[in-house]
Amino acid sequence: MVHVWPLQLRDGELALRPLRRRDRAVFERLRERNAEWLRPWDATDPEHGRALPPFRILRRANEAQARLGTHLPLVITLHGELVGQITAGPIQYGAVRSATLGYWIDRRAAGRGAVPRAAALLIDHLFAELGMHRIEVTVRPENAASLRVVQKLHLRPEGMRQAAIHVDGAWRDHLVFALTAEEVATGDDGKGVLRRLRREFPGDTPTM
Repeated sequence: MVHVWPLQLRDGELALRPLRRRDRAVFERLRERNAEWLRPWDATDPEHGRALPPFRILRRANEAQARLGTHLPLVITLHGELVGQITAGPIQYGAVRSATLGYWIDRRAAGRGAVPRAAALLIDHLFAELGMHRIEVTVRPENAASLRVVQKLHLRPEGMRQAAIHVDGAWRDHLVFALTAEEVATGDDGKGVLRRLRREFPGDTPTM
């Protein structure tokens, strides 16, 4: 169980990789174009209201946290084009061995199965390579698209956390979903969640 950074994970035309300096223009255009699309789901600072720090600070923070192994912040690409982001963090080791996932996707790429595949790739890595025991995702009850993601991945509903996260300018309730390593049949290749997703939703997971 060794933490490796920089990390790249791939499933055909879909890849997860670190945010790079040269991504700045594309990343900022993507966030600007999707501002209204993502606003209801983006965590915000209760004091200052900003959802994301400037790109330079964001990338440096990502790198620092990733090298420490406390977070795995990765962008999602399709055919080499940056279309979103997925992060595992905080990652906790020792007796807890858990990680929380968060993600967002370009509206133009939504509905094509990219987020479930990205999440499956990352969950398999967390279980097989980092020895995590539990993966958690929190979702606003109103977020139908994200609820569909956790359903596809067979994350169990565990209840509601009231006023759990500051989102879109206020403290919002979030539903909690989780998956443990024992709930996944992981093969020698380290794949379990992705294999199940591919079997159940072959149209979303083309073999390449």
